Amino acid sequence: MAMIDRGGARGQPPEGEPGGKPDFRELIARPDVRRWILRVAFAAVIGMLFAIVFDPRIGLTAAVVAVIVDTVRRARAGDGGYRASPAERKTAKQLSGLTKKGWHILHARAIPRDDDGVSDGQIDHLVIGPTGVFAIDSESWDKRLPVRTLSHMRLFHGPFEKKDRLDEARWEANQASRLLSLAMGQEIPVQPSVAIYGPSVPWRVMTVRNVDVYSGGKARTYLRKRPKVLTDEEVAGIAAAAAKVFPSKFD
Repeated sequence: MAMIDRGGARGQPPEGEPGGKPDFRELIARPDVRRWILRVAFAAVIGMLFAIVFDPRIGLTAAVVAVIVDTVRRARAGDGGYRASPAERKTAKQLSGLTKKGWHILHARAIPRDDDGVSDGQIDHLVIGPTGVFAIDSESWDKRLPVRTLSHMRLFHGPFEKKDRLDEARWEANQASRLLSLAMGQEIPVQPSVAIYGPSVPWRVMTVRNVDVYSGGKARTYLRKRPKVLTDEEVAGIAAAAAKVFPSKFD
């Protein structure tokens, strides 16, 4: 089985792992951290508006209420009420035929935290097969805006840079790799990828910031055309571990 290159210097712990140098970019890429940043920013705006119109104390109260309401709303939405997006359903339908050929597809899987809780992060599709392990993020974008890349480092949808989507996809795959490696007792590489629906994607597969990007309609081809790196026994073992490690959002 292929081994992960953690990228750390010899004799030094890699970045982002215990004892290593904290990576602020990886922290910001965490979906739970990103949602709290947006939540706090939204509450601050609400608080300032109420403080200007009414009173600073009313503004503070409004900000606190905004945080509480948003937190409760998200908690209720995630409590057994998860629904797959149209893009996720398209990818799921496309990949369903692979199960008859020995592939294992886990949809909408939550990412556990080290404190035994569950983060806000989600792997849309965790795929285990002969060509490896993949974390696929299904995205639906406005078809009127073009998709382009710059030097394999920047991804754009029209005038909008999609660095946050690449960072999140890479974070999800890194977490999947870390947790599966712990469960299996050996390094399990997980390749991040983004399947785009809506606009035309002018390439088959483009690797941008270590994330594979392609048209959603080619997800199945993307998986099958890669070199085989896992035996049937390894695929079954990793799939069994993944089913235990990553809880389903549908439960």
